[in-house]
Amino acid sequence: MHDLADYESRGIATVMVASSEFMHAARSQAEALGLLELADRAVYVPHPIQDASDEEMRAKARAAVNAIVQALTDPAAKP
Repeated sequence: MHDLADYESRGIATVMVASSEFMHAARSQAEALGLLELADRAVYVPHPIQDASDEEMRAKARAAVNAIVQALTDPAAKP
């Protein structure tokens, strides 16, 4: 979250992509940084990640790509 905040302060559009398991933690960190919009724009993929096969990870990526692009190109939108 700190890297995203740094990039955003430089005018570089960002979007956090994380496992759904980290939704609460991301929101807490974003709130502590005063940047709840970063958590609001985040894209969460189904947990777990660690034990997912390559094909399962590709499926998660395919399912998330449109939301990621939307979050990067239309920061006001919530994926």
